[in-house]
Amino acid sequence: MNHIYNFSAGPSMLPLEVMNKAKKDFKNWCNLGSSVLEISHRSQEFLSLVKNSKQDLRDLLNIPLNYEILFFQGGARGQFSAIPMNFTTKNDQVDYIYSGYWSMEAAKEAKKYCKTKIINVISEFNKKKSIIPYKKWKINSKSNYIHYCPNETIEGISIYEEPVFKNKILIGDFSSTLLSRKINIKKYSLIYASAQKNIGASGITIVIIKKKIIRSPKNFVPSILSYKNILENDSLFNTPVNFSWYLSSLIFKWIKKVGGIKKIEKINVEKANLLYKTIDKSKFYNNYIHKKNRSNMNVVFQLKNKKLNDIFVKEAKLKNLYALNNHKILGGIRASIYNAMPIQGIKKLIKFMIYFEKKYYKIS
Repeated sequence: MNHIYNFSAGPSMLPLEVMNKAKKDFKNWCNLGSSVLEISHRSQEFLSLVKNSKQDLRDLLNIPLNYEILFFQGGARGQFSAIPMNFTTKNDQVDYIYSGYWSMEAAKEAKKYCKTKIINVISEFNKKKSIIPYKKWKINSKSNYIHYCPNETIEGISIYEEPVFKNKILIGDFSSTLLSRKINIKKYSLIYASAQKNIGASGITIVIIKKKIIRSPKNFVPSILSYKNILENDSLFNTPVNFSWYLSSLIFKWIKKVGGIKKIEKINVEKANLLYKTIDKSKFYNNYIHKKNRSNMNVVFQLKNKKLNDIFVKEAKLKNLYALNNHKILGGIRASIYNAMPIQGIKKLIKFMIYFEKKYYKIS
């Protein structure tokens, strides 16, 4: 079978080495004669996995000791609710930075629990979208916290600046950013990330939180969404998603093996630059994001003739280039090129893009 390159935004491609390891372990994990899917989360073997995975993540991201690492279920959407429920009451004010679809979804959820101000930081010049520098964001001086999303997977727009706001709780949805590039954990009070991008299989959600902001929640907060409760139970308050946690632990070790975050970021920049260079040289493909805010994770582009979008996706699939259609709310083409996407996949996509342009240029 020819190798398939999966450009899905999530659940996304996993490293082949990790999948081979999981296949080998599937029926006989840790020489127990059983699958990790069958092992109690209270067993010594699984508790060792929990401990080691936390330490590997702390090593990779250089997480200070005054931060806790928590593992949740419920995806990023679960955190959309958990954050305002843990840190606000209905009369509290919060700031949500709007940069695309997912930051708006987070804000819409927060509105159920507190007074939510949405701050649009998108600017447009010569049909190119960019992000206003964070020092110009119109932050409310009375807000309990500031929430933003550094990478919008649908629009393909990224915020590479790391905001600094004195005496403010800064929260980030890093679902498509975590483990893809270097970040300074110390600048944040809380970051969270669902696992179906760079962390592992969908099901598990990572929360990295500064200890001092963890507090006893209001009585209405479900125990499963309480940061204090999850911390006190070592992320094992209820039965976790064992297999997703196990796969994530393999991913952490794989990233360490290939050279850590610094090496991963270098490769990701190289992959994205190759694709953007191909788009910029073409009169057939367009990207409407300013270069300083182009996503290295989700390369979004449009064909001059929109009627060719579906044909592009179908013909690409015949070349074993899968899931190149963008989200239905925006349309166009999206190549999600997370950590697991090898440079060979990018080169094959570029080769197809050049071929497709030559084939259909006259009707564009």
